[in-house]
Amino acid sequence: MTNDLDVGLLKSLITNLPRMQFATFLAFTLFVALYATWRLRKDKLNTQDGYFLGGRSLTGIVIAGSMLLTNISTEHLIGMNGSAYRNGAIIIAWEVTSAIALVIGAIYLVPRYLKMGLTTIPQLLESRFDALTRTLVALMVILSLVATLLPIVLYTGAINIESIFDLSEIMGVSKAQGIWITVLVVGTIGAIYAIFGGLKMVAYTDSINGFGLLLGGLLVPVLALYGIGDGNILEGLSKVFANAPEKFNVVSHEPSFGPGSRDAILPFSVLFTGLMVNQLYFWTMHQSIIQRALGAVSLKEAQKGLLYTGVLKLLIPAVIVLPGIIGFYYFGDQFYGSQDSIYPEVVKKVLPPWLTGFFVAVMLGAVLSTFNSALNSSATLFSLDLYKRFIRPDSSESNIVRVGRISSLILAVLAIAIAPFVASAPAGLYQLLQQLNGIFMIPMASVIIAAFFLPRVSAMGAKAGLLFGLAFYVITNFILKIDLHFVHIWGLEFVLNIAVMHLVSLAYPRTKEFAIIDVGAVPTIPWKYASVLGLVLIALTLLIYLLLNIG
Repeated sequence: MTNDLDVGLLKSLITNLPRMQFATFLAFTLFVALYATWRLRKDKLNTQDGYFLGGRSLTGIVIAGSMLLTNISTEHLIGMNGSAYRNGAIIIAWEVTSAIALVIGAIYLVPRYLKMGLTTIPQLLESRFDALTRTLVALMVILSLVATLLPIVLYTGAINIESIFDLSEIMGVSKAQGIWITVLVVGTIGAIYAIFGGLKMVAYTDSINGFGLLLGGLLVPVLALYGIGDGNILEGLSKVFANAPEKFNVVSHEPSFGPGSRDAILPFSVLFTGLMVNQLYFWTMHQSIIQRALGAVSLKEAQKGLLYTGVLKLLIPAVIVLPGIIGFYYFGDQFYGSQDSIYPEVVKKVLPPWLTGFFVAVMLGAVLSTFNSALNSSATLFSLDLYKRFIRPDSSESNIVRVGRISSLILAVLAIAIAPFVASAPAGLYQLLQQLNGIFMIPMASVIIAAFFLPRVSAMGAKAGLLFGLAFYVITNFILKIDLHFVHIWGLEFVLNIAVMHLVSLAYPRTKEFAIIDVGAVPTIPWKYASVLGLVLIALTLLIYLLLNIG
Protein backbone atom coordinates (compact mmCIF):
# COMPACT_ATOMS: atom_id res chain seq x y z
CA MET A 1 0.00 0.00 0.00
CA THR A 2 2.82 2.41 0.93
CA ASN A 3 4.72 1.63 -2.28
CA ASP A 4 1.59 2.28 -4.38
CA LEU A 5 1.13 5.63 -2.63
CA ASP A 6 4.77 6.62 -3.23
CA VAL A 7 4.57 5.67 -6.93
CA GLY A 8 1.32 7.57 -7.28
CA LEU A 9 2.79 10.69 -5.69
CA LEU A 10 5.85 10.50 -7.95
CA LYS A 11 3.71 10.10 -11.09
CA SER A 12 1.52 13.00 -9.99
CA LEU A 13 4.59 15.15 -9.35
CA ILE A 14 6.16 14.48 -12.75
CA THR A 15 2.86 14.83 -14.62
CA ASN A 16 1.81 18.13 -13.05
CA LEU A 17 5.13 19.92 -12.63
CA PRO A 18 5.78 22.40 -15.47
CA ARG A 19 7.91 20.52 -17.94
CA MET A 20 10.63 23.12 -18.34
CA GLN A 21 11.07 23.47 -14.58
CA PHE A 22 11.31 19.73 -14.14
CA ALA A 23 13.68 19.37 -17.10
CA THR A 24 16.16 21.95 -15.81
CA PHE A 25 15.91 20.54 -12.29
CA LEU A 26 16.54 16.99 -13.47
CA ALA A 27 19.30 17.94 -15.91
CA PHE A 28 21.45 19.75 -13.36
CA THR A 29 20.85 17.18 -10.63
CA LEU A 30 21.82 14.30 -12.94
CA PHE A 31 24.87 16.16 -14.23
CA VAL A 32 26.22 16.61 -10.69
CA ALA A 33 25.63 12.96 -9.78
CA LEU A 34 27.09 11.57 -13.03
CA TYR A 35 30.14 13.86 -12.98
CA ALA A 36 31.00 12.97 -9.40
CA THR A 37 30.50 9.26 -10.12
CA TRP A 38 32.79 9.51 -13.17
CA ARG A 39 35.50 11.24 -11.14
CA LEU A 40 35.38 8.44 -8.56
CA ARG A 41 35.42 5.59 -11.08
CA LYS A 42 39.05 4.61 -10.28
CA ASP A 43 39.09 5.44 -6.59
CA LYS A 44 39.45 2.83 -3.87
CA LEU A 45 36.67 3.49 -1.39
CA ASN A 46 37.29 0.44 0.80
CA THR A 47 40.28 1.97 2.60
CA GLN A 48 40.21 4.32 5.58
CA ASP A 49 41.88 7.25 3.80
CA GLY A 50 40.02 6.55 0.56
CA TYR A 51 36.56 6.62 2.13
CA PHE A 52 36.95 9.15 4.97
CA LEU A 53 39.56 11.53 3.46
CA GLY A 54 39.06 11.19 -0.29
CA GLY A 55 42.41 9.44 -0.60
CA ARG A 56 44.15 12.64 0.61
CA SER A 57 43.80 13.97 -2.93
CA LEU A 58 41.65 17.12 -2.61
CA THR A 59 42.85 20.37 -4.20
CA GLY A 60 42.27 23.97 -3.12
CA ILE A 61 39.34 24.66 -5.46
CA VAL A 62 37.56 21.45 -4.47
CA ILE A 63 38.17 22.13 -0.77
CA ALA A 64 36.83 25.69 -1.05
CA GLY A 65 33.71 24.69 -2.98
CA SER A 66 33.01 21.86 -0.57
CA MET A 67 33.62 23.94 2.57
CA LEU A 68 31.36 26.69 1.27
CA LEU A 69 28.48 24.38 0.44
CA THR A 70 28.91 22.28 3.58
CA ASN A 71 28.34 25.54 5.45
CA ILE A 72 25.81 27.29 3.22
CA SER A 73 22.52 25.48 3.03
CA THR A 74 18.87 26.38 3.11
CA GLU A 75 19.04 27.34 6.78
CA HIS A 76 21.18 30.22 5.46
CA LEU A 77 19.16 30.95 2.32
CA ILE A 78 15.91 30.91 4.29
CA GLY A 79 17.02 31.78 7.81
CA MET A 80 19.51 34.56 7.13
CA ASN A 81 17.43 36.17 4.38
CA GLY A 82 14.46 35.97 6.72
CA SER A 83 16.45 37.71 9.45
CA ALA A 84 17.77 40.33 7.01
CA TYR A 85 14.20 40.99 5.80
CA ARG A 86 13.04 41.75 9.32
CA ASN A 87 16.18 42.96 11.11
CA GLY A 88 18.47 44.23 8.36
CA ALA A 89 22.06 43.37 7.48
CA ILE A 90 23.32 42.97 11.06
CA ILE A 91 23.17 39.20 10.50
CA ILE A 92 26.09 39.60 8.07
CA ALA A 93 28.53 39.23 10.98
CA TRP A 94 28.07 35.45 10.93
CA GLU A 95 29.54 35.42 7.43
CA VAL A 96 32.21 38.08 7.08
CA THR A 97 33.94 37.46 10.42
CA SER A 98 34.45 33.83 9.42
CA ALA A 99 37.12 35.05 6.97
CA ILE A 100 39.32 35.98 9.95
CA ALA A 101 38.90 32.51 11.46
CA LEU A 102 39.80 30.91 8.12
CA VAL A 103 43.00 32.95 7.98
CA ILE A 104 43.98 31.71 11.47
CA GLY A 105 43.16 28.16 10.43
CA ALA A 106 45.19 28.35 7.22
CA ILE A 107 48.27 29.95 8.77
CA TYR A 108 48.45 28.26 12.15
CA LEU A 109 46.20 25.24 12.70
CA VAL A 110 46.03 23.33 9.41
CA PRO A 111 49.84 22.97 9.11
CA ARG A 112 49.81 21.22 12.48
CA TYR A 113 46.84 19.01 11.60
CA LEU A 114 48.49 17.80 8.41
CA LYS A 115 51.87 17.21 10.03
CA MET A 116 50.13 14.95 12.55
CA GLY A 117 48.30 13.12 9.75
CA LEU A 118 44.93 13.55 11.49
CA THR A 119 41.74 11.98 10.15
CA THR A 120 39.58 13.36 12.97
CA ILE A 121 40.07 16.28 15.34
CA PRO A 122 39.47 14.09 18.42
CA GLN A 123 42.69 12.21 17.47
CA LEU A 124 44.56 15.38 18.43
CA LEU A 125 42.93 15.33 21.85
CA GLU A 126 44.09 11.80 22.57
CA SER A 127 47.68 12.76 21.67
CA ARG A 128 47.50 15.88 23.84
CA PHE A 129 45.28 14.64 26.69
CA ASP A 130 43.93 11.08 26.81
CA ALA A 131 41.57 8.60 25.16
CA LEU A 132 38.55 9.56 27.28
CA THR A 133 38.79 13.22 26.21
CA ARG A 134 38.88 12.05 22.60
CA THR A 135 35.79 9.91 23.16
CA LEU A 136 33.80 12.64 24.91
CA VAL A 137 34.45 15.15 22.12
CA ALA A 138 33.61 12.61 19.41
CA LEU A 139 30.29 11.86 21.11
CA MET A 140 29.51 15.57 21.51
CA VAL A 141 30.21 16.29 17.83
CA ILE A 142 28.03 13.40 16.66
CA LEU A 143 25.21 14.49 18.97
CA SER A 144 25.47 18.13 17.86
CA LEU A 145 25.26 17.14 14.19
CA VAL A 146 22.35 14.72 14.53
CA ALA A 147 20.30 16.68 17.06
CA THR A 148 20.73 20.23 15.72
CA LEU A 149 22.35 20.74 12.30
CA LEU A 150 20.95 17.85 10.26
CA PRO A 151 17.25 18.24 11.22
CA ILE A 152 17.27 22.02 10.63
CA VAL A 153 19.01 21.60 7.27
CA LEU A 154 16.43 19.04 6.15
CA TYR A 155 13.48 21.09 7.37
CA THR A 156 14.57 24.39 5.79
CA GLY A 157 15.36 22.58 2.55
CA ALA A 158 11.90 21.07 2.55
CA ILE A 159 10.30 24.49 3.15
CA ASN A 160 12.18 26.03 0.24
CA ILE A 161 11.51 23.27 -2.26
CA GLU A 162 7.87 22.93 -1.18
CA SER A 163 7.28 26.70 -1.38
CA ILE A 164 8.84 27.19 -4.82
CA PHE A 165 7.42 24.08 -6.50
CA ASP A 166 4.12 23.96 -4.54
CA LEU A 167 4.66 20.24 -4.14
CA SER A 168 1.79 19.75 -1.70
CA GLU A 169 -0.69 21.14 -4.22
CA ILE A 170 0.80 19.07 -7.04
CA MET A 171 0.68 15.87 -4.98
CA GLY A 172 -2.73 16.62 -3.52
CA VAL A 173 -1.60 16.54 0.11
CA SER A 174 -1.47 19.08 2.93
CA LYS A 175 1.49 21.43 3.23
CA ALA A 176 2.69 19.64 6.38
CA GLN A 177 2.55 16.31 4.54
CA GLY A 178 4.38 17.84 1.58
CA ILE A 179 7.20 18.97 3.86
CA TRP A 180 7.37 15.52 5.49
CA ILE A 181 7.62 13.83 2.08
CA THR A 182 10.31 16.28 0.93
CA VAL A 183 12.32 15.72 4.11
CA LEU A 184 12.16 11.98 3.54
CA VAL A 185 13.19 12.16 -0.12
CA VAL A 186 16.03 14.66 0.41
CA GLY A 187 17.31 12.79 3.45
CA THR A 188 17.33 9.51 1.54
CA ILE A 189 19.22 10.97 -1.43
CA GLY A 190 21.75 12.61 0.89
CA ALA A 191 22.29 9.38 2.77
CA ILE A 192 22.96 7.55 -0.51
CA TYR A 193 25.68 10.05 -1.45
CA ALA A 194 27.36 9.80 1.95
CA ILE A 195 27.05 6.03 2.32
CA PHE A 196 28.29 4.92 -1.09
CA GLY A 197 30.61 7.72 -2.18
CA GLY A 198 32.55 8.74 0.92
CA LEU A 199 34.22 12.12 1.33
CA LYS A 200 35.43 12.43 -2.26
CA MET A 201 31.93 12.01 -3.71
CA VAL A 202 30.70 14.57 -1.19
CA ALA A 203 33.52 16.99 -2.05
CA TYR A 204 33.04 16.83 -5.82
CA THR A 205 29.26 17.19 -5.69
CA ASP A 206 29.74 20.04 -3.21
CA SER A 207 32.13 21.88 -5.52
CA ILE A 208 29.79 21.83 -8.51
CA ASN A 209 26.73 22.68 -6.43
CA GLY A 210 28.71 25.33 -4.54
CA PHE A 211 29.55 27.31 -7.63
CA GLY A 212 26.06 26.64 -8.95
CA LEU A 213 24.72 28.15 -5.72
CA LEU A 214 26.84 31.26 -6.19
CA LEU A 215 25.62 31.64 -9.77
CA GLY A 216 21.98 30.86 -9.06
CA GLY A 217 21.98 32.73 -5.77
CA LEU A 218 23.43 35.87 -7.34
CA LEU A 219 20.84 35.74 -10.12
CA VAL A 220 18.08 36.38 -7.57
CA PRO A 221 19.25 39.85 -6.41
CA VAL A 222 20.64 40.73 -9.85
CA LEU A 223 17.32 40.05 -11.63
CA ALA A 224 15.40 41.72 -8.81
CA LEU A 225 17.52 44.89 -8.93
CA TYR A 226 17.42 44.87 -12.73
CA GLY A 227 13.63 44.88 -12.62
CA ILE A 228 13.37 47.43 -9.81
CA GLY A 229 15.78 49.77 -11.61
CA ASP A 230 14.04 49.40 -15.00
CA GLY A 231 17.09 47.79 -16.56
CA ASN A 232 19.72 49.49 -14.36
CA ILE A 233 21.00 47.33 -11.49
CA LEU A 234 22.66 50.21 -9.63
CA GLU A 235 19.47 52.27 -9.91
CA GLY A 236 17.57 49.32 -8.51
CA LEU A 237 19.97 49.06 -5.57
CA SER A 238 19.58 52.81 -4.99
CA LYS A 239 15.79 52.43 -4.83
CA VAL A 240 16.02 49.52 -2.40
CA PHE A 241 18.43 51.52 -0.22
CA ALA A 242 16.25 54.63 -0.32
CA ASN A 243 13.22 52.56 0.68
CA ALA A 244 14.84 51.42 3.95
CA PRO A 245 18.44 52.59 4.46
CA GLU A 246 18.45 51.24 8.02
CA LYS A 247 18.23 47.70 6.62
CA PHE A 248 21.77 48.05 5.19
CA ASN A 249 23.39 48.90 8.52
CA VAL A 250 25.69 46.09 9.73
CA VAL A 251 26.29 47.55 13.20
CA SER A 252 23.48 46.68 15.61
CA HIS A 253 22.75 48.86 18.62
CA GLU A 254 20.49 46.25 20.24
CA PRO A 255 21.01 45.65 23.96
CA SER A 256 23.42 42.80 24.64
CA PHE A 257 22.69 42.59 28.38
CA GLY A 258 19.76 43.51 30.58
CA PRO A 259 16.11 43.72 29.44
CA GLY A 260 15.66 42.93 25.75
CA SER A 261 19.03 41.25 25.32
CA ARG A 262 17.57 37.76 25.00
CA ASP A 263 15.47 38.87 22.03
CA ALA A 264 18.29 40.76 20.30
CA ILE A 265 19.51 39.31 17.01
CA LEU A 266 23.20 40.23 16.97
CA PRO A 267 24.40 43.22 19.01
CA PHE A 268 27.68 44.65 17.73
CA SER A 269 29.49 44.03 21.03
CA VAL A 270 29.16 40.23 20.70
CA LEU A 271 31.68 40.33 17.82
CA PHE A 272 34.34 40.88 20.48
CA THR A 273 33.27 38.14 22.90
CA GLY A 274 31.75 34.79 21.95
CA LEU A 275 31.32 35.22 18.20
CA MET A 276 34.99 34.88 17.28
CA VAL A 277 35.38 31.83 19.55
CA ASN A 278 32.47 30.22 17.73
CA GLN A 279 33.87 31.16 14.31
CA LEU A 280 37.29 29.81 15.17
CA TYR A 281 35.82 26.50 16.29
CA PHE A 282 33.43 26.09 13.38
CA TRP A 283 35.87 26.91 10.58
CA THR A 284 39.05 25.39 11.95
CA MET A 285 38.04 22.61 14.38
CA HIS A 286 34.58 21.35 13.43
CA GLN A 287 34.92 17.89 11.88
CA SER A 288 32.34 18.35 9.11
CA ILE A 289 34.16 21.47 7.84
CA ILE A 290 37.85 20.85 8.47
CA GLN A 291 37.69 17.25 7.20
CA ARG A 292 38.02 18.67 3.67
CA ALA A 293 41.35 20.26 4.57
CA LEU A 294 42.47 17.04 6.28
CA GLY A 295 41.90 15.33 2.92
CA ALA A 296 44.11 17.80 1.03
CA VAL A 297 46.84 16.51 -1.27
CA SER A 298 49.31 18.93 0.38
CA LEU A 299 49.53 21.77 2.89
CA LYS A 300 49.72 24.23 -0.01
CA GLU A 301 46.34 23.07 -1.36
CA ALA A 302 44.79 22.98 2.12
CA GLN A 303 45.80 26.60 2.72
CA LYS A 304 44.46 27.61 -0.69
CA GLY A 305 41.18 25.88 0.14
CA LEU A 306 40.69 27.72 3.43
CA LEU A 307 41.67 31.12 2.08
CA TYR A 308 39.61 30.75 -1.10
CA THR A 309 36.69 29.90 1.21
CA GLY A 310 37.39 33.19 3.03
CA VAL A 311 37.06 35.06 -0.27
CA LEU A 312 33.75 33.34 -0.99
CA LYS A 313 32.45 34.12 2.50
CA LEU A 314 32.92 37.83 1.86
CA LEU A 315 30.86 37.51 -1.34
CA ILE A 316 28.10 35.27 0.01
CA PRO A 317 26.06 38.02 1.80
CA ALA A 318 24.89 39.04 -1.69
CA VAL A 319 23.15 35.66 -1.78
CA ILE A 320 21.98 35.18 1.80
CA VAL A 321 21.34 38.75 3.04
CA LEU A 322 20.58 41.08 0.12
CA PRO A 323 17.53 39.13 -1.19
CA GLY A 324 15.92 39.47 2.25
CA ILE A 325 16.32 43.26 2.15
CA ILE A 326 14.93 43.28 -1.40
CA GLY A 327 12.01 41.29 -0.02
CA PHE A 328 11.21 44.19 2.30
CA TYR A 329 11.15 46.51 -0.75
CA TYR A 330 8.65 44.21 -2.45
CA PHE A 331 6.41 43.18 0.44
CA GLY A 332 6.98 45.64 3.30
CA ASP A 333 6.23 44.08 6.67
CA GLN A 334 3.65 41.68 5.20
CA PHE A 335 5.73 38.61 6.15
CA TYR A 336 7.05 39.78 9.52
CA GLY A 337 5.00 37.06 11.15
CA SER A 338 6.58 34.38 8.93
CA GLN A 339 10.00 35.76 8.05
CA ASP A 340 11.34 32.37 6.97
CA SER A 341 8.95 32.37 4.00
CA ILE A 342 10.33 35.59 2.45
CA TYR A 343 13.14 34.03 0.41
CA PRO A 344 10.92 31.58 -1.50
CA GLU A 345 8.54 34.48 -2.19
CA VAL A 346 11.36 36.60 -3.66
CA VAL A 347 12.62 33.68 -5.76
CA LYS A 348 9.16 33.03 -7.22
CA LYS A 349 8.73 36.73 -7.96
CA VAL A 350 11.99 37.36 -9.83
CA LEU A 351 13.12 34.10 -11.44
CA PRO A 352 11.63 33.13 -14.81
CA PRO A 353 9.85 29.74 -14.69
CA TRP A 354 12.43 27.98 -16.88
CA LEU A 355 15.19 28.93 -14.44
CA THR A 356 13.31 27.87 -11.31
CA GLY A 357 14.11 24.21 -11.89
CA PHE A 358 17.86 24.88 -12.04
CA PHE A 359 17.66 26.98 -8.90
CA VAL A 360 15.77 24.35 -6.95
CA ALA A 361 18.37 21.80 -8.11
CA VAL A 362 21.10 24.04 -6.72
CA MET A 363 19.23 24.44 -3.44
CA LEU A 364 18.72 20.70 -3.28
CA GLY A 365 22.47 20.39 -3.79
CA ALA A 366 23.05 22.81 -0.91
CA VAL A 367 20.83 20.74 1.36
CA LEU A 368 22.43 17.49 0.25
CA SER A 369 25.91 18.94 0.69
CA THR A 370 25.45 19.95 4.31
CA PHE A 371 23.46 16.82 5.07
CA ASN A 372 25.80 14.27 3.51
CA SER A 373 28.91 16.10 4.75
CA ALA A 374 27.65 15.97 8.32
CA LEU A 375 26.70 12.32 7.86
CA ASN A 376 30.15 11.47 6.50
CA SER A 377 31.85 13.29 9.38
CA SER A 378 29.61 11.61 11.95
CA ALA A 379 30.41 8.22 10.43
CA THR A 380 34.12 9.05 10.46
CA LEU A 381 34.00 9.94 14.14
CA PHE A 382 31.93 6.92 15.10
CA SER A 383 34.04 4.46 13.09
CA LEU A 384 37.49 5.69 14.09
CA ASP A 385 37.00 7.32 17.48
CA LEU A 386 34.41 4.96 18.97
CA TYR A 387 34.07 1.65 17.11
CA LYS A 388 37.73 1.04 16.36
CA ARG A 389 38.82 2.13 19.83
CA PHE A 390 36.27 0.35 22.02
CA ILE A 391 34.41 -2.32 20.03
CA ARG A 392 36.82 -3.82 17.47
CA PRO A 393 40.36 -2.42 17.87
CA ASP A 394 41.66 -5.03 15.40
CA SER A 395 39.15 -4.17 12.64
CA SER A 396 40.40 -4.19 9.06
CA GLU A 397 40.10 -1.04 6.96
CA SER A 398 37.33 -2.58 4.83
CA ASN A 399 35.35 -3.40 7.99
CA ILE A 400 35.81 0.15 9.29
CA VAL A 401 34.40 1.49 6.01
CA ARG A 402 31.43 -0.92 6.28
CA VAL A 403 30.74 0.31 9.82
CA GLY A 404 30.95 3.88 8.55
CA ARG A 405 28.28 3.18 5.96
CA ILE A 406 25.97 1.48 8.47
CA SER A 407 26.35 4.30 10.99
CA SER A 408 25.60 6.87 8.23
CA LEU A 409 22.33 5.08 7.53
CA ILE A 410 21.30 4.97 11.20
CA LEU A 411 22.16 8.63 11.79
CA ALA A 412 20.29 9.67 8.63
CA VAL A 413 17.13 7.94 9.88
CA LEU A 414 17.42 9.74 13.24
CA ALA A 415 17.88 13.15 11.58
CA ILE A 416 14.90 12.58 9.27
CA ALA A 417 12.74 11.64 12.26
CA ILE A 418 13.74 14.79 14.21
CA ALA A 419 13.47 17.28 11.30
CA PRO A 420 9.74 18.12 11.39
CA PHE A 421 9.92 19.05 15.09
CA VAL A 422 11.96 22.23 14.47
CA ALA A 423 9.08 23.97 12.70
CA SER A 424 8.29 26.65 15.29
CA ALA A 425 11.31 28.83 15.98
CA PRO A 426 10.12 32.29 17.10
CA ALA A 427 13.38 34.09 16.29
CA GLY A 428 13.85 32.26 13.00
CA LEU A 429 15.46 28.96 12.11
CA TYR A 430 18.98 30.35 11.74
CA GLN A 431 18.85 31.93 15.18
CA LEU A 432 17.59 28.63 16.62
CA LEU A 433 20.49 26.76 15.03
CA GLN A 434 23.06 29.15 16.48
CA GLN A 435 21.59 28.98 19.98
CA LEU A 436 21.63 25.18 19.91
CA ASN A 437 25.18 25.14 18.56
CA GLY A 438 26.41 26.86 21.70
CA ILE A 439 25.63 23.77 23.76
CA PHE A 440 28.48 21.87 22.16
CA MET A 441 30.75 24.21 20.22
CA ILE A 442 32.15 26.45 22.95
CA PRO A 443 33.17 23.63 25.34
CA MET A 444 34.88 21.82 22.47
CA ALA A 445 36.55 25.01 21.25
CA SER A 446 37.91 25.61 24.76
CA VAL A 447 39.50 22.17 24.94
CA ILE A 448 41.00 22.24 21.43
CA ILE A 449 42.45 25.73 21.98
CA ALA A 450 43.87 24.53 25.30
CA ALA A 451 45.49 21.58 23.48
CA PHE A 452 47.58 23.97 21.37
CA PHE A 453 47.98 27.12 23.45
CA LEU A 454 47.71 26.17 27.14
CA PRO A 455 50.47 23.65 27.98
CA ARG A 456 49.58 23.51 31.70
CA VAL A 457 46.06 22.14 31.11
CA SER A 458 45.93 18.43 31.95
CA ALA A 459 43.65 15.63 30.73
CA MET A 460 41.51 15.93 33.87
CA GLY A 461 41.32 19.69 33.41
CA ALA A 462 40.18 19.24 29.80
CA LYS A 463 37.36 16.88 30.78
CA ALA A 464 36.27 19.24 33.56
CA GLY A 465 36.17 22.11 31.04
CA LEU A 466 34.02 20.09 28.65
CA LEU A 467 31.44 19.13 31.24
CA PHE A 468 31.38 22.52 32.98
CA GLY A 469 30.93 24.39 29.70
CA LEU A 470 28.06 22.21 28.56
CA ALA A 471 26.23 22.51 31.89
CA PHE A 472 26.92 26.26 32.23
CA TYR A 473 25.38 27.15 28.87
CA VAL A 474 22.31 24.96 29.26
CA ILE A 475 21.62 26.32 32.76
CA THR A 476 22.21 30.02 32.02
CA ASN A 477 20.58 30.20 28.58
CA PHE A 478 17.78 27.65 28.68
CA ILE A 479 16.89 27.16 32.36
CA LEU A 480 17.67 30.42 34.19
CA LYS A 481 17.30 32.45 30.97
CA ILE A 482 19.53 35.23 32.25
CA ASP A 483 19.28 38.66 30.62
CA LEU A 484 22.41 38.30 28.51
CA HIS A 485 22.66 37.71 24.77
CA PHE A 486 23.51 34.09 24.06
CA VAL A 487 26.72 34.99 22.19
CA HIS A 488 27.93 36.91 25.25
CA ILE A 489 27.15 33.78 27.25
CA TRP A 490 29.49 31.95 24.86
CA GLY A 491 32.26 34.43 25.62
CA LEU A 492 31.70 34.21 29.38
CA GLU A 493 31.53 30.43 29.14
CA PHE A 494 34.83 30.30 27.25
CA VAL A 495 36.63 32.38 29.87
CA LEU A 496 35.18 30.29 32.72
CA ASN A 497 36.06 27.06 30.90
CA ILE A 498 39.69 28.15 30.68
CA ALA A 499 39.68 29.05 34.38
CA VAL A 500 38.10 25.72 35.38
CA MET A 501 40.59 23.77 33.26
CA HIS A 502 43.52 25.52 34.93
CA LEU A 503 42.12 25.12 38.45
CA VAL A 504 41.46 21.41 38.01
CA SER A 505 44.89 21.01 36.41
CA LEU A 506 46.48 22.39 39.58
CA ALA A 507 45.03 19.45 41.51
CA TYR A 508 45.57 16.94 38.68
CA PRO A 509 48.66 18.13 36.81
CA ARG A 510 49.69 17.07 33.34
CA THR A 511 51.51 13.73 33.22
CA LYS A 512 52.41 13.32 29.53
CA GLU A 513 54.45 15.34 27.07
CA PHE A 514 53.03 16.49 23.75
CA ALA A 515 54.96 17.30 20.60
CA ILE A 516 53.82 17.72 17.00
CA ILE A 517 55.73 15.30 14.78
CA ASP A 518 55.54 15.30 10.98
CA VAL A 519 54.38 11.77 10.07
CA GLY A 520 54.80 12.41 6.34
CA ALA A 521 51.13 11.98 5.41
CA VAL A 522 51.30 14.78 2.80
CA PRO A 523 53.88 17.40 1.70
CA THR A 524 53.87 20.24 4.25
CA ILE A 525 55.50 23.06 2.28
CA PRO A 526 53.27 26.14 2.83
CA TRP A 527 51.72 28.23 0.07
CA LYS A 528 53.88 31.30 -0.47
CA TYR A 529 50.90 33.64 -0.90
CA ALA A 530 49.02 32.45 2.20
CA SER A 531 50.05 35.34 4.45
CA VAL A 532 49.40 37.97 1.78
CA LEU A 533 45.90 36.73 0.99
CA GLY A 534 45.22 36.36 4.71
CA LEU A 535 46.05 40.01 5.36
CA VAL A 536 43.86 41.07 2.42
CA LEU A 537 40.90 39.12 3.82
CA ILE A 538 41.27 40.68 7.26
CA ALA A 539 41.50 44.17 5.73
CA LEU A 540 38.38 43.59 3.60
CA THR A 541 36.44 42.39 6.65
CA LEU A 542 37.28 45.57 8.54
CA LEU A 543 36.45 47.67 5.47
CA ILE A 544 32.95 46.18 5.24
CA TYR A 545 32.21 47.31 8.79
CA LEU A 546 33.63 50.76 8.17
CA LEU A 547 31.61 51.31 4.99
CA LEU A 548 28.30 49.86 6.19
CA ASN A 549 28.22 51.45 9.64
CA ILE A 550 25.44 53.79 8.61
CA GLY A 551 23.27 53.75 11.72
